[in-house]
Amino acid sequence: MSEIRTEVEGRVLRLNNLDKVLYPGSGTTKAEILDYYARVAPALLPQLRDRAVTRVRWPHGTGAERFFEKNAPGGTPSWVRTVRVGEVTYPVADDLPTLLWLANLAALELHIHQWRLDAADRPRGADRIVIDLDPGEPAGLQECCQVALRVREVLREQSLGEHGLEVVPVLSGSKGLHLYAALPEALDSATTSAIARLVAERLEQEQPRLVTSTMTKARRSGKVFLDWSQNNAAKTTVAPYSLRGGPRPTVAAPVSWSEVAAGAEDPLGLEQRSPGEVLARLERDGDLLG
Repeated sequence: MSEIRTEVEGRVLRLNNLDKVLYPGSGTTKAEILDYYARVAPALLPQLRDRAVTRVRWPHGTGAERFFEKNAPGGTPSWVRTVRVGEVTYPVADDLPTLLWLANLAALELHIHQWRLDAADRPRGADRIVIDLDPGEPAGLQECCQVALRVREVLREQSLGEHGLEVVPVLSGSKGLHLYAALPEALDSATTSAIARLVAERLEQEQPRLVTSTMTKARRSGKVFLDWSQNNAAKTTVAPYSLRGGPRPTVAAPVSWSEVAAGAEDPLGLEQRSPGEVLARLERDGDLLG
């Protein structure tokens, strides 16, 4: 099937190569990717709203070369919202037509900053803190879960309003976990980075055999790296509900703290999720990110 034209919310999309396999390990096609993004959109679009989107594209599938793309590509439809930030003109995926247009370009991964745009399309302060728990072999997701429980306790102690920060765990779709803490008011990236770094260094002092706050790979073997640097205004994190690249499709999937606790006890207690599992969970339990 070479190309079809379809109308989505009043926008005409040209979708091509729908039978092309984008995940060679599972035989997942572009049509199935488009179906996933269409069905997950009610949960994903609120995460993307007013955020510039950096994409990771696999035009020939995840078994071939990928590339990162920040600027809106040539041929971007006029109805796609774009925003100029510094020297880059980003697309903003505020609606279903834009989301499916990106998916049709084999933009499997959607990465976003911790800040949103204001009414004048200028970056605001960060509205959340994120800590990326990245395990160094032989450490894995179980160790990430163990560390995540302690990160939750420490962030709850932060006084940035009437209450401490509440944390939501999200499977990275790769090896580890992302922990998000919504802020009561927007803060500059220097402040959010400092908070995340203090948390990382505190846990490193408490559990030096399990935790490191240092990016140097030689020091990460068997430990969980608490990557606080993703709070820098220039950095991005894969969006919750985005697909990830790999032989088979996995998703950056929100989970409950009870699931994290189970994962901390049992190496098989928590595993990365497939698109089908994520959609079934959404239908059963709703959006864990609220």
